[in-house]
Amino acid sequence: MANKKLSDIPVSVLDLVPMREGQTPADSFKNTVELAQHVEQWGYQRYWMAEHHNFVGIASSATAVLIGHVAGATSKIRVGSGGIMLPNHAPLVVAEQFGTLESLYPGRIDLGLGRAPGTDQGTSMALRRDLRGTVDEFPNNVVELRDYLGDVDPNAKVRAVPGEGTHVPIWILGSSTFGAQLAGILGMPYAFASHFAPSHLKAALHMYRESFQPIGTLKEPYAIACVNVIAADTYEEALFQSTTLYQSFLNVVRGTGKRMLPPVKSMDGLWDASERYAVQQMLRYSFVGSPVTIEKELQTFLDETQVDEIMVASNIYEPKDRLRSYEILSGFFKKA
Repeated sequence: MANKKLSDIPVSVLDLVPMREGQTPADSFKNTVELAQHVEQWGYQRYWMAEHHNFVGIASSATAVLIGHVAGATSKIRVGSGGIMLPNHAPLVVAEQFGTLESLYPGRIDLGLGRAPGTDQGTSMALRRDLRGTVDEFPNNVVELRDYLGDVDPNAKVRAVPGEGTHVPIWILGSSTFGAQLAGILGMPYAFASHFAPSHLKAALHMYRESFQPIGTLKEPYAIACVNVIAADTYEEALFQSTTLYQSFLNVVRGTGKRMLPPVKSMDGLWDASERYAVQQMLRYSFVGSPVTIEKELQTFLDETQVDEIMVASNIYEPKDRLRSYEILSGFFKKA
C-alpha cells in the first residue's frame, strides 16, 4: 500500500477548553464556540472535548453539555468526546445522554470512551464511583453501552430512551496497548493519546491492526493519533507560543494545578534538567514551527504511523493565535 499523504486524510480538533488567568468558564466556552465555528469552515472532520475533573485550568468537566452547546452553534462538523471517562458513569446514563445528543444533532455525534478517571483519587471518590476492578469492568461496560445504543429491542428489560437505535459511533481511546487490543477485538475505531503519552503509540497501532475483527459496521481498522501542533507565520513566533504548552506540562510533572499561563521568552530558569527531559518526553509528538516546517513534520509522522486521521491539540494562550494555528494547518489536509 502506498504511503498516505496529508492531503489524503482528514484532520480533527481536540479542545481541552482551557481557562486562562483572570478568565471565567463562560469566557472559555465562548472561545471554544468561536474555534469550532472557524474549524468547521476550514474543513476539519470532527471537534472533540475531553472529560477532566478538579483541574483549575480546564473547563470541560460537563463534557456532554458542552458537546450539545458546540453542536448547536455549528451545522456540519462532527462533535464528540475525546473522551467520556467511562469508570465515572453508568453506561445507561451515557447512552441516554448521547442518544439525546444524536437525536438533536443526527449524524454528527461521536462517543469516545476512556478507562481512566480523568482526575485524582479523591475526586474520583467524590464522583461516586466504585474504585475496585474498573480496568476489568471497562470492556463489559463498553459492550453494555454499545448494546444500549444498538438496535431497538422491545423485549429488553432496560432500554436507553433516547439512545436505542441511534447507533452513535463509539471510539475506544487509549494511551497503552490495552485499549488498542479491546478496540480491535470489538471491531471499533481507535484513537491514541500521543499528544501526552507518546511511548506506546506504534505498539498500540500495531496491536490494534493485528487484533482487528470486522464484526460490526466497521470493516477495516480505523485509527486516529492525537498530536500537539503550534503553527505560526514564523518559527520564532511559534517557538514563543509553545512555551505555554511547556509550562502546562511542567505543572503536570510537578503536580501543581494552574490556569493556562502566557508565553515567555525562554523556559530557562523555569525548569531544571530532569523536568525539561520529562516534559520533552511527554511532548515527543509536538510540532512547532512555520507552515513549511509543520507540513513536512506532520507528513513524516504520517509516514511512520500510517494513521487514518490526525487529531490536533493546540495549547496556545491567545485565542487569535490558536485560530491562526488551525487556519495554517487547514491548508494541508483532506477537507470534510
